[in-house]
Amino acid sequence: MVSASPSPHKPRRKNKKTAHFDDSVNVKPEALIRTPSFPLAAFLWPARGSLSQWEVLPLILMVVGLFRWAAGLWGYSGFQKPPMFGDYEAQRHWMEITTHLPISQWYFHDLQWWGLDYPPLTAYHSLLLGKVGSLIDPSWFALYSSRGLQDPTLKVFMRATVIVSEYLIYIPAAVIFVRRYSRLFGVAQWTASVALVAILMQPATILIDHVHFQYNTVMLGFVLASMSSMVAGRYMWASVFFVAALGFKQMALYYAPAVFAFLLGSCTFPRINIARLTGIAAVTLASFAVLVLPIILGALYDASRGIDSRPTFDGPRPPLPIFTFLSDYLDTKAAYYPVVEQVVQMVHRIFPFARGLFEDKVANFWCTANVLIKLRKYPTELLQRVSLLATLASITPPCAVIFFKPRKELLPYAFSATAWGFFLFSYQVHEKSALLPLLPMTLLLAGKQGLGKDIRSWVGFGNLVGVWTMFPLLQRVDLRVPYAVLTLLWAYLLGLPPVSISAYFEEGQNIWVQWLTAITHGIFYVSMAAWHVLEATAIPPPDKPDLWVVANVGVGAAGFSLCYLWCLWKLVQESGLISPVSKVKTT
Repeated sequence: MVSASPSPHKPRRKNKKTAHFDDSVNVKPEALIRTPSFPLAAFLWPARGSLSQWEVLPLILMVVGLFRWAAGLWGYSGFQKPPMFGDYEAQRHWMEITTHLPISQWYFHDLQWWGLDYPPLTAYHSLLLGKVGSLIDPSWFALYSSRGLQDPTLKVFMRATVIVSEYLIYIPAAVIFVRRYSRLFGVAQWTASVALVAILMQPATILIDHVHFQYNTVMLGFVLASMSSMVAGRYMWASVFFVAALGFKQMALYYAPAVFAFLLGSCTFPRINIARLTGIAAVTLASFAVLVLPIILGALYDASRGIDSRPTFDGPRPPLPIFTFLSDYLDTKAAYYPVVEQVVQMVHRIFPFARGLFEDKVANFWCTANVLIKLRKYPTELLQRVSLLATLASITPPCAVIFFKPRKELLPYAFSATAWGFFLFSYQVHEKSALLPLLPMTLLLAGKQGLGKDIRSWVGFGNLVGVWTMFPLLQRVDLRVPYAVLTLLWAYLLGLPPVSISAYFEEGQNIWVQWLTAITHGIFYVSMAAWHVLEATAIPPPDKPDLWVVANVGVGAAGFSLCYLWCLWKLVQESGLISPVSKVKTT
């Protein structure tokens, strides 16, 4: 009888460190920490001895799900607000048109009533949800007759679709990213669990998606999956997931320069890797092709059956809104024309450059500058060029750092700084777009010293300023109570102002830097609190009816600029360009 040969596999050695930083940083090991330093840590304190994440994770998912569902009991964007009924109606309407209309008409149908203006993956998502909802009650998505429908049962279904979509994409991606990113630094499991709860309880995300109503977490989930794949060294999967994010919402372009810089840098340093570069490029192109293929095939199929993409025009149809210079060269009877028509219309709807530099008051540079210099008097083309140059100037430094230093631990800093640059200077920014830089900035809680006071205070500052700038949007649809409850709850859990100042002044850190940070943040917190008092009690002058909104924009833009500078500074600092960095666990 032949004895079995010994297995070539060597079990991974367990990391015996209990501190959540590497040896070169002088910190107190978790084993010596006798009391939690902020309420969220206190709530999870009994779980610090757990040996398996599966003992704690189900409880975390149940609790964060309960808060999401409870928040959804409030109203939503457009509730009892005719004639357009807000974002809730837009999402419901897209389920209506994708369910009942030929695919070639999706991007052309009645553009005055919430015309589809998101990429194809949003349309496919709407189609799936619309089909499921029609099985329950066909009247919810009946063509034309369902517009503005406010059936309470439909509201339950719509709220459920957000939670289900989030639990299928965003939350698994967050769990996996936190696990991989925390292991990169040797962060203990309990510490990572605390960070995960803080990330999933982010108030702006819950308020916008589960109260105001949208599906931003689907796009953000794909971004998280892409970042997680980068941390794991699976660059082709990172490309696939990021294309999915772009295919769901065009706002994912905020991250695109950082993604491109990191992936290109990983193919260039420490040595050029042509095979990796070729594989990433091929997978990216294939992913985009798969994304638009149903639209193209659907357009060709509808054309073969004589279905008109624009049936509302009886006579000669006007040229497409963009690329009008090609109209004289395109044969409308040619077999390729339906494809060109679909692609052109899709691009036009997804990138509405004709709307101007901004539509509403948003806490970015342009809306703030417009208070002093009326930008609307300048030509649109000039504003587009200036916006492009300013955006490029703001995103070039973080992209250059992550290109020359393509290290996994730098990803949240690079993603956040790049997204802040886009938010502050790019074209057509919405206040909800602040979710994009806030996500990677909040992910820092899972990294080195993430729950320490320095990073926690800055992450908290960014999130609280971000959700504060969304208050005018939430106020318009009577969502003051969930805004106050979720924001103050998150601030309490992380020991942040206005509930606590425990996130400041840590032993062993530069006292002058801590005082400067505390005073700077304190000025903003006092300003935000005073603004709330004035907005609730004082009527603005008749000649300045938007005074409080403009003040919100100015303070918010200043706070976001500080967040951009801090993320960029930390990125440069952690990259080792200005000071030596400690070694990071890479296996």
